Amino acid sequence: MLLGVMADTHDRLPLIDEAVARLNERKVELVFHAGDFIAPFVVPHYKPLRASLIGVYGNNDAEREVLKRSFSELKAQIRGRFAEVDIGKMKIAMTHGEEDELLRSLIDAESYDVVVHGHTHEVNTYRKGKTLVINPGETCGYLTGESTIALLRTETLDVEIIYL
Repeated sequence: MLLGVMADTHDRLPLIDEAVARLNERKVELVFHAGDFIAPFVVPHYKPLRASLIGVYGNNDAEREVLKRSFSELKAQIRGRFAEVDIGKMKIAMTHGEEDELLRSLIDAESYDVVVHGHTHEVNTYRKGKTLVINPGETCGYLTGESTIALLRTETLDVEIIYL
């Protein structure tokens, strides 16, 4: 299965549109969004996405209940501040990442096959024991000047960074 991973879109609408188009081109089946959507007015820009979407809130997300309700109308799920997803025999954890102690505990416990997070706006993919850690960087490109998303192939745990 091919998964899309994104974070820190920060309501930069043209890059959200570009990310959705690229995820559709690659025919991803599920997208993880590690937070910082920012506001509900971004939701219609995810409507063309052909994959399911599971997201968590980031530290900058406002109007959370409206954001959650608006995404649910697209059949997308915003799980709160943490999501645990089982895909076959694979366990994936997702949090935004601003809570350093929580993120470190999720990674150090090695209880998950994959831990997805954002917050730092920097692409960072590495292994800690049996756990693959993915920060897809920032879709918005505000801090680093690079707009990125990631693709994860579940069969091999190969990660590809896509520059928008």
